[in-house]
Amino acid sequence: MDFYGREQERAELARIRELSFENARFTVVTGRRRVGKTELLERAYGDGRTPYLHFLVTRRSERDLCTTFQEEAERVLGRPFLGRADRFGPLFAALLEFAAETPFTLVIDEFQELDRIDPGIFGEIQDAWDRLHGRAKVNLVACGSVNRMMTKIFFDDSQPLYGRNTGRLDVGPFPTAVLKKILADRNPRFTGRDLLALWTLTGGVARYVELFMDAGAATRKAMLDEAFGPSSAYIDEGRVVMSDEFGKEGGVYFSILAAIASGRSSYADVRNAVGEEIGGHLTKLERVYGFVSKARPFRGDAARDFHYRIDDAFFRFWFRFVHKYMHLVEQRQRGVLRQIVERDFDAFAGTALERWFRAKFLEEGRYTRIGGWWDRKGENEIDLVCENETDGTLDFREVKTDPRRIDLQALGLKVAAFFRKNPDLRRERFGIGGLSLADM
Repeated sequence: MDFYGREQERAELARIRELSFENARFTVVTGRRRVGKTELLERAYGDGRTPYLHFLVTRRSERDLCTTFQEEAERVLGRPFLGRADRFGPLFAALLEFAAETPFTLVIDEFQELDRIDPGIFGEIQDAWDRLHGRAKVNLVACGSVNRMMTKIFFDDSQPLYGRNTGRLDVGPFPTAVLKKILADRNPRFTGRDLLALWTLTGGVARYVELFMDAGAATRKAMLDEAFGPSSAYIDEGRVVMSDEFGKEGGVYFSILAAIASGRSSYADVRNAVGEEIGGHLTKLERVYGFVSKARPFRGDAARDFHYRIDDAFFRFWFRFVHKYMHLVEQRQRGVLRQIVERDFDAFAGTALERWFRAKFLEEGRYTRIGGWWDRKGENEIDLVCENETDGTLDFREVKTDPRRIDLQALGLKVAAFFRKNPDLRRERFGIGGLSLADM
């Protein structure tokens, strides 16, 4: 698949490189696995303007890793380093010394894996950086995929590298406009159902989008066939990523996410589904791993009115259909699983469509705050309440895949209930309307 989007990120990375010609820069680049961080860095820094070193940290001995890194440094920088480095610290210090003479970019990819090799490496990096960065003209980038570890390494004040980074860039999934262009390039006659399927299955994560596009799967049917086909890499993806994130604690986290994906969104419902106390795990899923968040009614009570939701679109789908029916995969009954997905897909994709419009409107800058609203009795619910705090705009939207199911009269009654609960938000003028596949 061709390279799409990322103009803003590439511009920021280029700006950081320009700054490094005068003062050393240490940028932390984060983002979930498969989102396209490495490709972005290659596009930003592989233009030949300055030497570009890319070190990929893999799980092997420190001596072997340093041998590979030293050989790559000597090849790219065109200069031999005296002796053979068998520890990362001295090699890193030698590179900073070299940067005092020649500016270059150094990307250390999967940076968090250094912790598995030897946690003491971070102290050595800190020591070399503190001593030498004042003279170095280096553009240092620490790129990592495991959010828990990257947060600990750089933003825990008990860790050696706390406060050393000069910037942070978080790489997210493709915006909705880019995802739409990617699909249009493969299928100029795509339908709203096709686009919603791509969004539901991938959430705009580059690797998953590439998986379908490179397989020629540019229609809803073809995407589902590819995802659940006999050679699909999609099936195993959730377990691979989760194992890296959770390690030995994966069992409880899997159970929590599976419960939320199946519609159990209150704390009590999730706890009952898992069968044990889960407070600490839920807190980590929200604050450390970033997999779940607390969804609250628009302008609702932050402490009381909330339910849990999975933020990552891929994992919402994967836990709802793949993890739940993994026994069918293990029994080689993928065809049966494909039928279940077909049966339940439209109902599941309705929520995905709401999330599409939230993302689209925020990307376009149309509104500053978007959320759903519901009352405590569950009698009234509005799919989207959209507010622009700069001009006072307030719009209410009902979202349905089929526009024929949109009932604006019923929505008007719900809006009246909303204003009764939120009289301070009452406007003389406000918008009411519907959104469907045709509006994507």
